This record gives sequence, structure tokens and C-alpha cells, in this order.
Amino acid sequence: WVFGYGSLIWKPEFEFEAREPARIHGYHRRLCLRSVSYRGTHDCPGVVAGLDRGGSCLGMAYRIGAAAVPAVFRGLWEREMFLGSYRPTWLRAQLLRGPRVEALAFVVRRDAFNYGGHLSEDELVDILVRACGSKGSSLEYLQRTVAALHEAGLRDPHLERLMHRAEGRRPISGDADA
Repeated sequence: WVFGYGSLIWKPEFEFEAREPARIHGYHRRLCLRSVSYRGTHDCPGVVAGLDRGGSCLGMAYRIGAAAVPAVFRGLWEREMFLGSYRPTWLRAQLLRGPRVEALAFVVRRDAFNYGGHLSEDELVDILVRACGSKGSSLEYLQRTVAALHEAGLRDPHLERLMHRAEGRRPISGDADA
């Protein structure tokens, strides 16, 4: 099993046999990783989600077929581990409609160069309004994550509040900082 809490919910990019809503304990989803490529630049870093210590997190658990595990895990390593921002960790995930399973999750490394867990909500909103990288804006990343959670019948009130605040402060078209 693999536990997704951010873009892995709406863009897993791997084959799976089952996809189930799940909760993990001991970690929470947080916009705490600065993105200098995908959702921002070196001059205007964006922000993406990480699993940070404490609380719990609702997300999606994916069961990977035995034959596909080597290829899927190789792809996940290329996607998630290239900056060294995460620590791959086996966690107990409670399927919302089933048993507990052991799932691979990518937990944020607080010692990573791009860890931004100290950012205030106001700072996060500023980043969400401005940052855009090769895969799109940080706000789009947040919107897609919130929408995917809703499609699965899940909610994250903190992410929803950040999204609504950022949407209310979008730069005016033609703004030099946009």
C-alpha cells in the first residue's frame, strides 16, 4: 500500500489494484515544503504539502499489485525523493471502509533545505497568490488537492481556509508580480 496526501491523490501516475480513503495517525498534512521547480522558482519559491509530525491525516491508500511493486516504487522514488525532502516511512493506515494496512508514505524531513514549517498562514497565502513553477501554481496545487479530497468525501478545513483566502487575493491580470 502507498498513502497519498497531496498530488498523489489527484495524480498518482502509477498502476494500482485498489484505491481507498484512509487515515494515518501521528502525522498531519501541511503546506510546509518550498517548491523551487514544480510549483515555484528559486526567485519565488512555491509551497506543497508534506506529512509533518503530530495529529492525523485523511488521504488515499493505494494497493499495488505484487508484480508492479518494483516499477511503482522506482517511479515513486524518482518523483518524491529527488530533492531529499522526504523520508520514506511505513505507517499504519486505517482504511475508512476496511482494515488497517501498512502503507508507504513520504514524511517531510524537517532538516531538508526546503522545509518551511515555520511559515505563518499569512506568509502561505502570499506564496499561494504569487508562486508558479513548471507544473503550475502553488494555488492550483492546493485547489486540486482540496477538490480531490472532496471527490473522495474527505475534508481538510485548514487547506480549505488557505485556499479561500488565497483565491480572494489573486493578483489582478497583468500584474507584474503575477
